[in-house]
Amino acid sequence: MKTLVWVEHDNSSLKDATLSVVTAASQLGEVHLLVAGSGCAGVADAAAKIAGVGKVHLADDAAYEHALAENVAPLIADLMGHHDAVLFPATTTGKNIAPRVAALLDVMQISDILSVESANTFTRPIYAGNAIATVESSDAKLVITVRGTAFDKAATEGGSGEVEAVSGPADAGLSSFVGAELAKSERPELTSAKIIVSGGRALKDSETFEATIIPLADKLGAGVGASRAAVDAGYVPNDYQVGQTGKIVAPEVYIAIGISGAIQHLAGMKDSKTIIAINKDEDAPIFQVADIGLVADLYKAVPELTQKL
Repeated sequence: MKTLVWVEHDNSSLKDATLSVVTAASQLGEVHLLVAGSGCAGVADAAAKIAGVGKVHLADDAAYEHALAENVAPLIADLMGHHDAVLFPATTTGKNIAPRVAALLDVMQISDILSVESANTFTRPIYAGNAIATVESSDAKLVITVRGTAFDKAATEGGSGEVEAVSGPADAGLSSFVGAELAKSERPELTSAKIIVSGGRALKDSETFEATIIPLADKLGAGVGASRAAVDAGYVPNDYQVGQTGKIVAPEVYIAIGISGAIQHLAGMKDSKTIIAINKDEDAPIFQVADIGLVADLYKAVPELTQKL
């Protein structure tokens, strides 16, 4: 069985999300990668070194520079003539491209898999992660998105894949890249951070969030997250959001401060290795999943914790 993995990158470096997808793909069979971009030969060379990779398809064209789904999907659909399955990371861009590929191939997409049971059988979360479904596909071609936190990352060294140039339909003319406003931060990116400090609605406003959460995160070298309530209230930008409609994370340590633990938030962080919760409401649902719980006023407990670190 030949599997194709779409590589997420910024035309200069690989994104970590790809490595987990390679691990999932290796459980299905021979692994080929697709690097589609502009001036991205360096990414293809790095991809070829990933352990377990047999071949890297390089599509270097201006049409693929910004990974516009309308341009990338037809390219992938063409390559599926020689592959049995295509896998994507369950990131914003991966989830944008995958359904279009499934539509072009006229197959059902299998979303957010947690494990590979066999060549056509997988597990995936339903009901906000409160139940795990086992799904079996009878389609000739498989289109799959992979939850990165469920699979170990493949080693970035040790592979000796062959790089092969490919071409596709190029610019479909259906969309164009206008611009990107990217938040830059010295802190680790949420999906790859080993420690995450998250704040909730209890932090009142953006100034309080900044004064309470940021010093603790800086002391720990942690990423900063937030509940949907905090994002909707305007305390922080939406790229901080952790949860079912935000980012799915599984750090070594997740510190939830002033977060009640709504089911949508728990769906995004309950796979964390150690969960620490600080909340003054002892009946808050967050304590049901927390390994360590502190019932206290966060305005006293967090500054004291920060001071002692």
